[in-house]
Amino acid sequence: MNMIIDLILVIAGIIVLGYAVLKIHPAFGGKQSKEKKELFAQSPQYLKGEFVNQTPTHWDTSFGSMLSMMRDFLKGNSERRPRIPIPMAAYTPGINQGSSVKVTWFGHSAFLLEIEGKTILFDPMFGKAPTPFPVRNQRYSGKLPFAIDELPVIDAVVLSHDHYDHLDYGSIMKLKGKVKQFITPLGVGSHLGRWGIPEGKISEHDWWSEFTFEGLKLACTPARHFSGRGLTDRNSTLWCSWVIIGPESKVYFSGDGGYGPHFKEIGEKYGPFDLTLMECGQYDARWAAIHMLPEETVQAHQDVKGKLLIPVHWGAFTLSLHAWHDPVERALQAAKESGVVIATPRIGETICLGEDQIPETAWWKLTDSY
Repeated sequence: MNMIIDLILVIAGIIVLGYAVLKIHPAFGGKQSKEKKELFAQSPQYLKGEFVNQTPTHWDTSFGSMLSMMRDFLKGNSERRPRIPIPMAAYTPGINQGSSVKVTWFGHSAFLLEIEGKTILFDPMFGKAPTPFPVRNQRYSGKLPFAIDELPVIDAVVLSHDHYDHLDYGSIMKLKGKVKQFITPLGVGSHLGRWGIPEGKISEHDWWSEFTFEGLKLACTPARHFSGRGLTDRNSTLWCSWVIIGPESKVYFSGDGGYGPHFKEIGEKYGPFDLTLMECGQYDARWAAIHMLPEETVQAHQDVKGKLLIPVHWGAFTLSLHAWHDPVERALQAAKESGVVIATPRIGETICLGEDQIPETAWWKLTDSY
């Protein structure tokens, strides 16, 4: 009997400790206030206390599917990570006045967009691993091609949603002193507020919201995904894609998500785009509703009427079962078959729109990392 009581006490202690960590550790982010929830209720995306997709979105959570996923994760795959740190370009901060638009990819979905003289940083996950406790799943490159202190003053940080591989507590804490404005979908500002970002420097937006920022037109557009950073906050914040329109150029960032009719809607309303940065990685047929397959990445690029495609959401971390180089190779093949122009920059390599040469080297094959 005493052993049973001791076991119950141990289990209760673990639960209490886990709850305390969730409440205290700042990386888990902030909670939505009652006032915010009342505002969310005015959104067509907010139903029965949570945000929802415009297209019904489910993935297979049956016992058989869960068992097969567990089996595949335990089985492992030697190609899920590169064998050595991957090569990077030497990134030099600063705006190239000779180009109205340039973009620098930093791995996964983090990139710096310099457009019409403004500097906008998207989904800046610069941490070692996409988790509040970075003890495993380390970044392939081992480090970044720059120090955060070397970055120029950032006119805006734009976030697509609140998952750890897109919104990183440590990165935000290092960046916040040099960022003029944070732009997020609904609810994500609560995390930033907990981390000390003044309310006046945060703006939150619903799908199809259009606004002007520093001479640029931005639109918060739909995505097909989900959100949450803890055990009890699933879909308490919105997820989105982004449209950025300058006087001379248009750029689209898909954020995370599965394929759906929203891409054609966005293309009809805002396209064509000079550049798209499209999710391409961390997919599996069993959860394709929330993460596109590479062939769908190329189709989505065509749906939004994109000209140049850069596949993102790969090249930094292993969050799925496929080989680490599989996303870009499948996307390249689909692009070739569809006549889509695709760029494959190294991490830290800057692309200037309008130049004749775009990065096309299969850099992932040129080292022992493959």
